[in-house]
Amino acid sequence: MLDHVGIKVKSVARAKAFYDAALRPLGLTPQYDFAVPATKKRFVGYGTTTNKTCLWIGTSVGVRAKLSGPVHICLAAKTRQKVHAFYEAAIAAGAKDNGPPGLRKDYAPTYYAAFVVDPDGNNIEAVCKRA
Repeated sequence: MLDHVGIKVKSVARAKAFYDAALRPLGLTPQYDFAVPATKKRFVGYGTTTNKTCLWIGTSVGVRAKLSGPVHICLAAKTRQKVHAFYEAAIAAGAKDNGPPGLRKDYAPTYYAAFVVDPDGNNIEAVCKRA
């Protein structure tokens, strides 16, 4: 059910050196390493192929980082309707909006997600990657 997990780190260079070494025996290697110059944020995504990145590290995690805690968890949803249902249920249960359901074309053409902040400040996402 997990799609990916994101961990907020203080130094991407230091964290990358650690995770490169620690994850290599598990067959996980860096699949993405990019910076967002306008925001000075940097992210590294680990996985077994570029189609499945399961762990992200970065200077922030999720969207609207000022609301996000140190952990970002993304849950896989089978349909876009389930993304909506997750979002509505989470808000009703006391979560804060961190990005309503919708396409995130800057992530991928069919990346349909919603983000909430749980009562402890963690960024929780549901995503459907199907068209």
